[in-house]
Amino acid sequence: MRQTLVAGNWKMNGSKSTTESLCKAIIAGLNSSDTGIVVCVPYVYLADAAKLTEGTPLDLGAQNVADQSSGAYTGEISASMLNEFNCKYAIVGHSERRTYYGDTNESVASRYSQAQQEGIIPILCVGETLEQRENDQTFSVIDEQLDAVLNAAGIESFANAVIAYEPVWAIGTGRTASDEQAQEVHQYIRQKFAAKNQTIADQLQILYGGSVKPDNAKGLFAMPDIDGGLIGGASLDAEGFLKIYRASK
Repeated sequence: MRQTLVAGNWKMNGSKSTTESLCKAIIAGLNSSDTGIVVCVPYVYLADAAKLTEGTPLDLGAQNVADQSSGAYTGEISASMLNEFNCKYAIVGHSERRTYYGDTNESVASRYSQAQQEGIIPILCVGETLEQRENDQTFSVIDEQLDAVLNAAGIESFANAVIAYEPVWAIGTGRTASDEQAQEVHQYIRQKFAAKNQTIADQLQILYGGSVKPDNAKGLFAMPDIDGGLIGGASLDAEGFLKIYRASK
């Protein structure tokens, strides 16, 4: 039985004070036995969030990780640096990174591997644009994005990784893939992995990301191959984020 996971991606939002208030409000809504909930905060607030979440059910993640271990890479943050702040997860390949900052399938694969080398679980994001979906390219795009990582890191690496399917056309647009549309792609991903290793496919957490809200989360999470969500804007509201988390249980 796969465990569910709900991860909040705060993106470039927040302040020291809102980091404290939001973390505290989420933690206050959790039971000591709760698992599978994480917040991915901006780099500059990781130290604050690490102190707030220590010893609580709320796990901590980063929104990205460098594709190199160290060196002359101005502005980058390495996996070993993230490790010092108890980051359990790191998002890699988010569509906004691919679209705005030139992340390629190859560089995403390197970021994925760098995270794993430090024991950090990568949340690997894949997904198609609206144009690609309308041109029936969804599955070929997903294949290209996943194959780059599979070729670089191997199928066995996914025993310690998470995949997030995020249709680009549904991120921050208010549009959401229907439960059936999301399930179709999640099922495709799981079957792709099953063809290589059934055990890994069976335990692989595949999240849905794309305008998940408290009112649509339950239907999405009820799909057999959807194991939770990567939540953007809705994760900035503690009450709403907790409702989404409860919908995964």
